[in-house]
Amino acid sequence: MSKRLIRLLALLSVLAVVAAACGDGGAEDTTTSVADTTPTTEAEAPTTTEAEAPSTTAEEETPAGDFEPVPMKIGTLLPQTGQLSAIIDALLLPIDMGVEEINEAYPGLVTVEHFDSGTDPAVASENVDQILTGDFNGMIGAAASGVSTAIVDKVQTAEMAMCSGSNTGASLTQYDPYYIRTAPTDELQAPTLGDLMINDGITNAAVIWRNDEYGVGFGEALADYLEDSGVTVSVRQGYDPQQSSFSALIDEIANAGAEGLAMITFEEGGQIVLDMQGRFDGTVYVADGFVDTVGAEQLGGEENVALLEGFRGTYPSVAPENGEPTFPDRFAEFAPDAPTVFSAHKYDCLMVLVLAAQAAGSATPADYIDAVIDVTGPPGEKCSLFADCMALLEAGKEIDYDGASGPLDFNEHGQPSAGTYDLFEFDAEGNNVTFDQVLIEAP
Repeated sequence: MSKRLIRLLALLSVLAVVAAACGDGGAEDTTTSVADTTPTTEAEAPTTTEAEAPSTTAEEETPAGDFEPVPMKIGTLLPQTGQLSAIIDALLLPIDMGVEEINEAYPGLVTVEHFDSGTDPAVASENVDQILTGDFNGMIGAAASGVSTAIVDKVQTAEMAMCSGSNTGASLTQYDPYYIRTAPTDELQAPTLGDLMINDGITNAAVIWRNDEYGVGFGEALADYLEDSGVTVSVRQGYDPQQSSFSALIDEIANAGAEGLAMITFEEGGQIVLDMQGRFDGTVYVADGFVDTVGAEQLGGEENVALLEGFRGTYPSVAPENGEPTFPDRFAEFAPDAPTVFSAHKYDCLMVLVLAAQAAGSATPADYIDAVIDVTGPPGEKCSLFADCMALLEAGKEIDYDGASGPLDFNEHGQPSAGTYDLFEFDAEGNNVTFDQVLIEAP
């Protein structure tokens, strides 16, 4: 019996009890948010009755010696051009490294082809068709939440397994089962950034965000969290990222008396920083979208990177303490000087897709998509390196893959049930320096 089925039976049992307790009362709204989707534990799973056959063990389901590795062809859809192209090495090279490691242990098991998402829905929509109409068994991408949102319906219809290692937009949760991700949702990052602001003593805050999938979900969740925590949010506002000046918005924030400004941006954050000079002198807070896209070019030259000094923020950890410990050194050796933003998460996307197919004994996404939950959480045996995980599968055992980005423990939506975040501050040279790391779990 799959873990997803066990969880479903547990949920049905709970709903039956609730229905009995409510009697003839009015119907209740049982819709849950991502924060309510912590996976059912083993203790909560329903027990079998005498009339039911007990679930078989992994050894009984897959006798040792009967295991046959399943070859796979993976397509990537990542930003070789566009706003996020500056970090393409961080996104593609860990996948290439993972393919090399897999094929070293099992020659020819995985092949990969790369396609450009352009950081542009139109480019991504055209190129994803090459994956959906080809002989691919899974895809990794897109990088930006807004781009994934533009293509995910098409991917779902084609029943293609799609894993993103960098999408954090909260609304993408609804696209299970074929959409999965190893990056934690912004519904986890928002309270992390909010707590940083609160612990810094911010009592009057402004929150602004770009009007797209990434910005709206993150910004509104952050503003809500601050207000629920007793912080006055004097400005909470989205903006058009294509506008040429943000001076009026900054003046509004300063006039509202905000002590802290949280801005959820991509590269337009550079222009906001330039327009901020002489208008706002409070503490500025940023997140991963800003870090990934704002540098000397967006700030008008190297001489302006010092403007970032003192900016603080949060970022899905690039080297989590609870992640597979050898990954940072292995990636540094494979790709010297490459950036590492979301590298661990992209690597884990590859591993989860391949291991799920091996566990299911089929490279067809419809056959293995449920197994992405099975291979990333209990009750399987923990493993972190591909060869070790495969050895367990060959022995007929279930696995619990703990990745380079940390324990995944996918919930029923195929996304991590916890997130590890770096807390950082920019120095005078424009470098973001991590000063703490926190783990936050969905309630």
